[in-house]
Amino acid sequence: MPLTADAADTETDVADLVTLARAGDRQAFVSLVSTHYDFVYRTAYRWCGNRSDAEDVAQEVSIKLAAAIAAFDGRSKFSSWLYRITLNAVRDMQRARARRGRHVTALAEVSPQSAPPEQEDAAATRQLWAAVRALPDKQRDAVLLVYAEDLTHAAAAEIMGCREATVSWHIFEARKTLRGFL
Repeated sequence: MPLTADAADTETDVADLVTLARAGDRQAFVSLVSTHYDFVYRTAYRWCGNRSDAEDVAQEVSIKLAAAIAAFDGRSKFSSWLYRITLNAVRDMQRARARRGRHVTALAEVSPQSAPPEQEDAAATRQLWAAVRALPDKQRDAVLLVYAEDLTHAAAAEIMGCREATVSWHIFEARKTLRGFL
């Protein structure tokens, strides 16, 4: 019997799904992917900045998850492990684009004279997140995990595979860099 999205949110239910999926239960794997697809898409969107790339990454992660689920050893939370797979998929896509010489930057230009204040705020927010996406990988990841995903420095450190102090340092460096951009 498939779990509902609400029931699958608990760590115990996710752990049960992972165990069943690792053992080859296709229905458990489908439930695991469908439960976490929006999470993967949302995470990819924050890193990529556009829907098309986020959809490509989410689909890629779903495919990679089929092969990688057997390697999940349970030492970290499934969501932390899934973050890593998603971030690696985003980086792979970005590296492939860079090799092909394509750079995707989408900033809507809004004229301050004619735009209402809420559009100016939206444009400033888009500009800020575009600047965050331009940061070096580790700084970008730390900022997005802590500020966009609202994770603690400790949780971000677990996902990034480093110490909590290192996350704090990356955020400090990112702030210095962003001051120069903005």
